[in-house]
Amino acid sequence: MTDLGETTRKAGRFGLVGQLWFQVLAGTVLGILLGHFAPATGVAMKPFGDAFIKLIRMMIGPVIFVTVVHGIAGMNDMKSVGRVALKSILYFEAVTILALIFGLVMVDLWQPGAGMNIDVAAIDTASIKTYVATAHDQTITGYFMGIIPDTFASALTEGHVLQVLFVSVLFGIAIAAIGERGKPVYTLIDSASQGFFRIIGYIMYFAPLGAFGAIAFTVGQFGTASLWSLGELIIEFFVVCGLFTAIVLGGIAHWCGVSLWRLLGYLWDEIVIVAATTSTETVLPRLIQKMRKVGCEESVVGFVIPAGYSFNLDGTCLYLTTVAVFLAQATNTHLTLWHELGLIAVLLLTSKGAAGVAGAAFVVLAATLNTTGTIPVASIALILGIHRILAEGLTFVNLVGNALATIVIAKWEGKLDERTLAAMIGNARLRAKYPVAA
Repeated sequence: MTDLGETTRKAGRFGLVGQLWFQVLAGTVLGILLGHFAPATGVAMKPFGDAFIKLIRMMIGPVIFVTVVHGIAGMNDMKSVGRVALKSILYFEAVTILALIFGLVMVDLWQPGAGMNIDVAAIDTASIKTYVATAHDQTITGYFMGIIPDTFASALTEGHVLQVLFVSVLFGIAIAAIGERGKPVYTLIDSASQGFFRIIGYIMYFAPLGAFGAIAFTVGQFGTASLWSLGELIIEFFVVCGLFTAIVLGGIAHWCGVSLWRLLGYLWDEIVIVAATTSTETVLPRLIQKMRKVGCEESVVGFVIPAGYSFNLDGTCLYLTTVAVFLAQATNTHLTLWHELGLIAVLLLTSKGAAGVAGAAFVVLAATLNTTGTIPVASIALILGIHRILAEGLTFVNLVGNALATIVIAKWEGKLDERTLAAMIGNARLRAKYPVAA
């Protein structure tokens, strides 16, 4: 397997320039400069960002499949699969509620949209017609039916994370159930996983180019004018993301014996990549590798991370409450306490549909406003130009939230190597318990 240690050793030969995060950051800065000084050329760089994301998405299905199947098939106790699933859902829902409430309280206190006095009738809605139409198609029944693929193979080819997880769990349980006759398949899956992760290693060489293309397009397409006009919302949202990470996720990390700062340093490459590409999918395979490396058992990692990409979207929840209330403030739409509680109740359901949908969080926002009927749906046109900027904050929180969720469930299930965790990202308390030999 092309593991992270090998990548680090290769990077070490070239010092700072050889570090992936530095290369991605350099590509991001060059993209910003190109998009600012030559907007038309910056927009033309979009295929580089799209191609990199497509390359990663090409591998997500196979990587999830081999990881989940290998983890589950290697279990001796099938009841643990059900326990991991139940504990994961309970944890996801608890943190989702915290994120929704946190975002709501902060936007109510800050009030970034107050005084804008936007006339909804004067908003040009032509640019959001596609998103609104897609939002109308999102229903609870349709969402759950969408988890079941049309065919076994289509789950791996169409890129829907929950569909891949669904068939992977079924196949893993089946291989475990047939005992010795399943050993050859188990061995084959193990070998295939090494090949797939090596391909991921090759693809990551193109991450700087992907970051360059994605950010050049964003700056070239939307310019800096929209950043100034909606600057207070951008600042408020990034502050909210930072505070949520430090307070809520930091508290969870401390309980697990994890140093939040060491975790952020450990995930630094991935943080830079998701910020530049505004997509957490680009680091899903690497996140699986890294969480296994810190001591989480493969069976837990293989289930929690793919499931978390649909059910544990802390940053997306912060975005949805923040932007929804901002739009109400900007259009002078009065929200009572009951309206805000109703908004949270709706978001508990609609936020789970923010994965595997084109325009993800933006579509979910439209669907939520359409369902509540309180805030004008047309008002989402106000933030279309800065959505990708806001996505840089929400993807970062989603990434860190899913990394911590994996550690929490592994610890809860007794499938966490705390000695390894202490050595790599443990806080002072855990390192004192498991001192590293000199």
